[in-house]
Amino acid sequence: MTITASMVKELRERSGAGMMDCKKALEEADGDLEAAIGVLRKSGIAKAAKKAGRTAAEGLVLAKQNEEYVCLVEINCETDFVANDENFRSFAELVAEKILAEGPEDLEALKNCSTPNGLIEEVATELSVKVGEKIDLRRFVTVEKRQQVAGIYLHGNKIGVVTLVDSSSEDVARDVAMHIAATNPLAIGSEDLQDDVLEKEREIHRSQAEETGKPPEIIEKMVSGKMKKFVAENTLLGQSYVKDNEKTVAAYLDETKSSISKFYRFEVGEGIEKKTTDFAEEVAAQAQNTG
Repeated sequence: MTITASMVKELRERSGAGMMDCKKALEEADGDLEAAIGVLRKSGIAKAAKKAGRTAAEGLVLAKQNEEYVCLVEINCETDFVANDENFRSFAELVAEKILAEGPEDLEALKNCSTPNGLIEEVATELSVKVGEKIDLRRFVTVEKRQQVAGIYLHGNKIGVVTLVDSSSEDVARDVAMHIAATNPLAIGSEDLQDDVLEKEREIHRSQAEETGKPPEIIEKMVSGKMKKFVAENTLLGQSYVKDNEKTVAAYLDETKSSISKFYRFEVGEGIEKKTTDFAEEVAAQAQNTG
């Protein structure tokens, strides 16, 4: 029987499972929708799909490189326990290797990369079934090195930084990556800061300065001073170098005859709103449900 796109769509809506899983289930069930749902349930895929609405704010960041490219990837799960599980880490290694080998353009392309055990998306679903948590391929970046030195620094598995540096030393590239992991700058230099970020900060400082009741010219000097400090503290080149507070990162790069063109910093779960649960309330809710 021919499996149509509308049949796959209906099964996806009913089960929440992925497109390829739905297509395979329909093929196995010879197009019978109810039987296909049974196939998904037996395999655990439908159960894994129900986890899709849960919050996955733990996980790990991994970086890898080959001769031409360097990549940084974040994969999320629900608990730190699973984040440290060998199966989860092996999956992350597989994903990073696929990124370097095939250069997918986006997450959708990455999920459709083939492995000996199926598509990346299917392997993620199987892992979700195995560990009992939502698994989320959240983001990745791939950078072509182009004769530059790539610096990689991983702070445990929670923060990962990749730098691209014009330098004769891999140590310089890694030291700058370590600095970025610690300080989380917004940009490389002042010219790279976004206008809306600067304007928002300027408005805050102007409002605070105006509350002092000082003359307009004094207020402008106060705002200018505050903005100069903000730029220095939030741009890589203006920051005090973590390994030597007596110099800036710009000075460190100058003395090592180096310059940085790009950096990427991923921190596990940043920007994800984590659900907080009151333990007493959770116990009470469970008691009600079982009562």
